[in-house]
Amino acid sequence: MLVVTGATGQLGRLVVRHLLQRVPADQIAVLVRDPARAAHPAAHGAEIRTADHDIPDSLSGAFSAGDRVLLISGNEFGRRLAQHTAVISAARTAGVGLLAYTGILGGAATRFVADDHHATEKAIEDSGLPYTFLRNGWYTENYTGQLPGVLASGAVIGTADPDSRIATATRDDYAEAAAAVLAGEDHENTTYELSGDTAWSLREYAAEISRQSGTQVVYQQLAVDDYRKNLADAGLPEAMLSVFTDTEDAIARGELAGTSGDLSRLIGHPTTPLAATITAALNA
Repeated sequence: MLVVTGATGQLGRLVVRHLLQRVPADQIAVLVRDPARAAHPAAHGAEIRTADHDIPDSLSGAFSAGDRVLLISGNEFGRRLAQHTAVISAARTAGVGLLAYTGILGGAATRFVADDHHATEKAIEDSGLPYTFLRNGWYTENYTGQLPGVLASGAVIGTADPDSRIATATRDDYAEAAAAVLAGEDHENTTYELSGDTAWSLREYAAEISRQSGTQVVYQQLAVDDYRKNLADAGLPEAMLSVFTDTEDAIARGELAGTSGDLSRLIGHPTTPLAATITAALNA
């Protein structure tokens, strides 16, 4: 079976949709905390398995020997490493055939956002299970999801230099890659550095919004403290402030600008261009 954890999350839902296009539904299982939220995969005939990553005992029997499992990284800082470890332990006990993990694009291990990912990868390697590391870059939607505020203020804000570059891809691009690995062959003990085909600058991003929307938008470089205050005032949870500031630092260092081509090779077509994602967000 092809098993997707976190299958009702933003990324997991898309992975399941891509799997349904690749394999019969009776070869797919989703591992969820609340079966009521898994109506879509259930309606298509996927198997629903229930477990809570915070309750290790609930994972007993969640996997079977030979399963190919996608562990989608959690988003609860301070808890997710323990959650990941519980899944890894259950997968090892079951003897799964592959454990794929969605981590973060390679870079400095000291970044706040990267620490749990590196620790999880180490735990997977130590488990002795065949693995695939899907190191996802930054999502384009992390920017386009803020478009209403950007259009209202006339500014894209950040701390990185306006010409710093970032090679994003859409959530759907990353989901398609995960599905390709889970349903494919010859991905064992492989690490993929996943990013968009083309790196763009924050200045270019602001200009493209201006072009498509007809509203003048500029990039505004802020001091770190001002940036954090702006995010907090906009309602970003305290736990996420360091994620965004550390990512800005990574952008400034060029760590998210790499275009390895791994993502487009896995999905078999170019990644979604920035302009197309902006168009979709504006239309939405």
